[in-house]
Amino acid sequence: MKVGVTGHRILMDIDKITAGLNTALQEIMVAFGGEPPTVLTSLAEGADRLVAEAALGIPGSRIVAVIPFELADYVTDFGAEGSESRKEFDRLLDKADEVVQLPDAPTRNEGYESGGNYVVDNCDVLVAVWDGEGAQGQGGTGEIIERARSQGKPVVIVRAGNRKPGTSEPTTLGDEQGRVILEGLK
Repeated sequence: MKVGVTGHRILMDIDKITAGLNTALQEIMVAFGGEPPTVLTSLAEGADRLVAEAALGIPGSRIVAVIPFELADYVTDFGAEGSESRKEFDRLLDKADEVVQLPDAPTRNEGYESGGNYVVDNCDVLVAVWDGEGAQGQGGTGEIIERARSQGKPVVIVRAGNRKPGTSEPTTLGDEQGRVILEGLK
């Protein structure tokens, strides 16, 4: 059972989101007969890493790292070598059972969009850490969710604030933060 990941990178109230992700993964496993997940993730900061960490806590789970463009270029998004984000990325990449390296796209944003599309096209169910709003950029969470919905794939939403548009300032959804919404999961 392949679980794709999409979601916001800048998050707060992480404990609420993590609790929601644990519930979401359990609901997905029940729907798929108890099979542990294979998680398709780009290991970006925020949602991707939170889902990867939650999955690693489930015996028999696997991680497939989907790298949207050349790895040496991609890791620069996580700071200089030795930064905390970069160390976390490297640690999770080392735990991946498989790495899928996508071909370079003409632009960085097209690369991210390509990565999101690959995840949707190759998953059985999509986990989305999402505020319910439209995408703030090309290949953003809202666009990836719409692709999954258009393909008739189940979407499991863990509600989470994003960031104020044009800033790196995180937002919260208050009591809604971490609430799980199941769409099309049987």
